[in-house]
Amino acid sequence: MAEFHVYDSNEVAISVAGIPVESGFAEGELCRITPLEDSFKEYIGADGSVSRAATHDRRATVQIRLAQTSPTNDAFSALLNKDLNAPNGAGVGALEVADLQGTSLHFASKCWIVKPPEVVFEREVKERIWEIRCADMFTFVGGSLV
Repeated sequence: MAEFHVYDSNEVAISVAGIPVESGFAEGELCRITPLEDSFKEYIGADGSVSRAATHDRRATVQIRLAQTSPTNDAFSALLNKDLNAPNGAGVGALEVADLQGTSLHFASKCWIVKPPEVVFEREVKERIWEIRCADMFTFVGGSLV
């Protein structure tokens, strides 16, 4: 019997510094998670031998794509302004992205908003792409449970 699996974008839970991102996403991608560095650096000797060294770099960038009408823009703006105007990392918090119908989990104990999104106003609703930097991303890319 063939396996059957289901993915539902409404079952992806995203939280940034205690702010749940539950609605107001732009069309298409909800978020994109990109490691900043390779997990290992390679060294190739003159004889073709290969060695590798662990980078121990767990940084990642997470882009969250919201419609300009999303109330989460207000929460992210407040978090960024708090970070800019208060000392000692007032805008630093945990990030979690989890597929609730699967086993994928992305977690960082320290994340912050890098900068405000680019803003365009026109006749139609546009998107706001928030860039979040994570210092210590744990990543498990899994499949579906259902």
